[in-house]
Amino acid sequence: MRAAFKLVLLAGLVAVPSGVAAEKPAEKTEKAAGNKADGKTVVVPFELLPSRHMAVQVKINGKGPYRLVFDTGAPMNLINNKIAKAAGVLDPKAKKPSFGMFGAMGQHEMKTLEVGPAKLEKVPTVVMDHPTVAAIAEVLGPVDGIIGFPFFARYKMTVDYQKKELTLVPNGYVPGDYLEGLMAKLMDAQNQSKDPKILAPAAVWGLVVDKEKDDEDAGVVVKDVHAGGPAATAGLKAGDRVLTIDGRWTDNISDTFLAATLVKPGRAAVVVVTRDGKEVKLSVKPVKGV
Repeated sequence: MRAAFKLVLLAGLVAVPSGVAAEKPAEKTEKAAGNKADGKTVVVPFELLPSRHMAVQVKINGKGPYRLVFDTGAPMNLINNKIAKAAGVLDPKAKKPSFGMFGAMGQHEMKTLEVGPAKLEKVPTVVMDHPTVAAIAEVLGPVDGIIGFPFFARYKMTVDYQKKELTLVPNGYVPGDYLEGLMAKLMDAQNQSKDPKILAPAAVWGLVVDKEKDDEDAGVVVKDVHAGGPAATAGLKAGDRVLTIDGRWTDNISDTFLAATLVKPGRAAVVVVTRDGKEVKLSVKPVKGV
């Protein structure tokens, strides 16, 4: 159930090239007044839904609170038309674009976004009555949107599933305008030659992980370790259950992928696994992709 909800939610959003959100528009956003975190570590309580999504209470332009899914796989913030109008994000007289689907009203700006004690200004959001979010709300109660990359990318985040708390430490990064970056990517693709390009991964770990949809235990299971790779050199074995990578929880495939991508090639990261009922700490140094 957990994996199915996660995949459906992400698949329903816009499919985009990787790295779009960190493109050049970030340089403009960094100069925007009041758009940086204040440098203080904050703790945000969350609700763990039966779908295994995290939900947080937020205020938008001082209005709320509203219940939104906190999704580390979502490339954008998203709110429905109802709270966009109630919070003054969307002009009540605004007309839906002729090409809009599911009540899509395009991207707008939240003057303030408060997620627990964390408060940001001038935060972009897409206004849309997303069918998957609506489906979750129909089953689990009010859910009015998604908190995604434009918020959580600003922090180094720790998730405590027992206390149901997010600890957010500002990292100094200010993400760029997602849709602007996407349009730039699409325009570049149209203007460039159609010759194929070969892309190499930023870092290679040399292992395969998986998690069954009915697996409720913490962590993901190592299915295969490539001989001679960084994981094998560090001592990881098939059957190990990975709990954290570099201090980040790996409770599902998406979280594991995110944690792995944040470790630069050549830098050793502590990987905590359970093996034969015992917790083991290993140091893995991923290598640069070729």
